[in-house]
This record gives sequence, structure tokens and C-alpha cells, in this order.
Amino acid sequence: MSASTAPRTAAPLRPRLLGRSVVNLVVGISVLYTLLPVLWLVLAASKDRDALFSSDVLSLSDLSFLRNTKDLFAMDGGLYGRWYGNSLLYAVLGAALGALISIACGYAFDKYRFPHKEKLFGLVLAAVMVPQTVLALPLYLMASGTGLVNTFWAVFIPVLFNPFGVYLGRIFSQGYVPDEVLEAARMDGAGELAAYFRVALRMLGPGLVTVFLFQLTAIWNNFFLPMVMLSDQDLYPVSLGLYSWNSSASVSPEYYPVVIMGSLLAVLPLILAFALLQRFWRSGLTAGAVK
Repeated sequence: MSASTAPRTAAPLRPRLLGRSVVNLVVGISVLYTLLPVLWLVLAASKDRDALFSSDVLSLSDLSFLRNTKDLFAMDGGLYGRWYGNSLLYAVLGAALGALISIACGYAFDKYRFPHKEKLFGLVLAAVMVPQTVLALPLYLMASGTGLVNTFWAVFIPVLFNPFGVYLGRIFSQGYVPDEVLEAARMDGAGELAAYFRVALRMLGPGLVTVFLFQLTAIWNNFFLPMVMLSDQDLYPVSLGLYSWNSSASVSPEYYPVVIMGSLLAVLPLILAFALLQRFWRSGLTAGAVK
């Protein structure tokens, strides 16, 4: 009996081990595909101009990280520092206000009844599928009509409204805020605004952080809208500023090291935000599976 059952138990192990090996291979290739460009960016940011055009980029010798950082913030009168501050202002403030607006709109779509609610929400879902680059020209014409072109508000106001954030806000409101809790708050004498800010908004904390992270990433990486709206370099975000330097690098090669160093420093705020808010983000993403 043992001899006859041994092949039966060993046979299923081969496909299982083969499948596990394939999965590990795919995961390993994905990790390399993700990390190798980051590794190249870190090493290239510590090289001078001559090393960038040679085969010494991946070597650990002749590191000039501090010198490249100093050159970066000294280039063009310290313009990179201003770009960095602009990006932080656009992204952090815009993501915070945009997340609050999206969560409030999603909460309203979920908890209140008003005429044509589902039709309006259908328009929100349709707006999710519209690429942001398509809206750049209409937004420019609207900003031109109101005199906002080449101002801070021309970039800041459009990023406050995110249809996908409204959709997420409604989903989180359905999963996190029971109707019974709101009814109990109303019975205790709380008005609609008090019930929202004192009760519902606290329950929507993970959803607020999740929308904030999505908004922060989108605004920080926003490129086309500032390129259309802005002509004053003092108002540029990091993405547009590095693009302008990279365009000048073909004529002035001294821009290459500072562009690479600037690209490396531009990644740090997103990494820091995800690291600090990871537990809220993970709980928000898994809420739908638990509910």
C-alpha cells in the first residue's frame, strides 16, 4: 500500500513546486525592475559630469554626493529650493484640502437624498475616465478668462477637485459610517454639520488618509497643467523645473548632475508620506474586504 500511494502523493508536489518557482521568479524580476532604476538614480546622483558619461556610474568610487547637493541648491541662484517649496505647497496643501472636499462630497452622495443624485454620481464616474491632459486646454481658457494664468491659483485650484476621490469618499462612507450612528447623533441634538465633523469625519479617517495619499502623488507628479499655465520660473513645481533644466542640459552639460540629484531629492517627500501614513493607508485599502 505504501509503494502504491507514494507516487500519488509525490505527483501533486511537482506542479505545486513548479508553480511556486514561477511565482518567485516573477516576483524577483518585478523587484529588480523596480529597484534597479532607483539604484541607478542613487549612484548617478553621487557622480560628477565626467563619470555620468563614462562606464563608472555603477561604481562606488569617486562619490561627490555633497558637492552635487551643494551645486543643486546653488544653480541659478538657488532656484531649485523655490521649486521644491512650490511643490510642497501645491501638493501638501492641495492634497489636504482636496481630500477634505472629496470625502465631504462622497459622504453627501452616500447619506443624503436629493434630486438626480445617481445621475450626478454617474457624471462623477464618467469624469474619472477623462484624462487630465484633455482638461488642460479648457482649464487654461477658463483661467485666461478670469486673469489667473501664470499665477499660483491657476495650478492650485484645479487640483482641489478629484472625481476619483469623490468616488472613494462614497465607498468609505458606506463602509465606515453606519446610518444608526448618525441617527443617534441627531437624536442627541447634533445638527448635520456637527454630526459630520464630530462623528462621521473621525470614522472616515482612514479614507481621508487614503485619498490624501492619492492626491499627494498626483499633484506632486503633475507636469502638464503647470507647463500650460505657468511661464514664470519662480512659480514652477519641481517636475517642470527639472524638465526645463534637462532641456538646457543639451547645451550646458553642467545641468546633468544637478538634474539627477534633483530627481533623487524629489522622490523623498512621497517616500516619507507613505512611510508615515502607511498604517492608515493599509487599513483604508483593506476595509472593503473586511466589511
